[in-house]
Amino acid sequence: MDFHPVIGGGTVSAGKIRVGIGGWNFEPWRDNFYPKGWPQARELEYASRRLTAIEINSTYYGAQKPATFAKWRQETPEGFVFSLKAIRFATQRRVLADGADSIRRFVDSGIAELGDKLGPIVWQLAPTHRFDAADLRAFLDLLPAEVGGLKLRHALDVRHASFQCPEYLALARRYKAATVFTESDDYPAIAEATGDFVYTRIMRTHGDEPLGCKPEVFPQLAASARAWAEGGEPEGLPRIEPAPAQASGPRDVFVYFISGAKERAPHAAMALRRALGETVEG
Repeated sequence: MDFHPVIGGGTVSAGKIRVGIGGWNFEPWRDNFYPKGWPQARELEYASRRLTAIEINSTYYGAQKPATFAKWRQETPEGFVFSLKAIRFATQRRVLADGADSIRRFVDSGIAELGDKLGPIVWQLAPTHRFDAADLRAFLDLLPAEVGGLKLRHALDVRHASFQCPEYLALARRYKAATVFTESDDYPAIAEATGDFVYTRIMRTHGDEPLGCKPEVFPQLAASARAWAEGGEPEGLPRIEPAPAQASGPRDVFVYFISGAKERAPHAAMALRRALGETVEG
């Protein structure tokens, strides 16, 4: 971890902070995160009782059945949330506005079966995709506000440095779309809050650290998450614009340990939960 954020600002109330990983089926997690001999069919059950959110990657590669979403809902405890990566056919294209059919099919594929466990939808753009205000505006116009009576929350995972500009921030805020803050060597960091929730993907865990990060990193991350949840802005993060003088309203915050030394991700997520003062099994 290269930055050292600290808490900044603060209000009386705060949003919910959720911490998790990407997926739950990963062979190196067996006999490491999962107990030796734990049934693979029950890995979601185990993970969802030690984490508070999971980002599902399989939805990026292909459509899932409504019964699958219902099964995931049933296997997880109350309060648990899934983030979904939107299908790649909607975002991996030169002209985003041409993805209307793919967006509609994805949203209508059965994601509403998750009920109140449906978290944000992440729309991940190609690393080569440059900021084009007119095209992005047309794309954002296509994103539905709800499905099956459930409010949808959208997060844009932009991966080209051309998005690091005030024009992009203003456009995202106009549509209340969050911007994924990616803590990575490979993608641009945009730490500004552009929606009413914050979405962070941490991709710098290390295999030589038992918890994925040095122990002193977790209190720093917890302080940043609390600052965001209280409507403030953590200090010490790269910014495109100066931080606002006043805090906004409370925000939900999603922190995922993804990529990097993926074998350490569950332990990093549990360590952050403990740094937040939460009781974690295992």
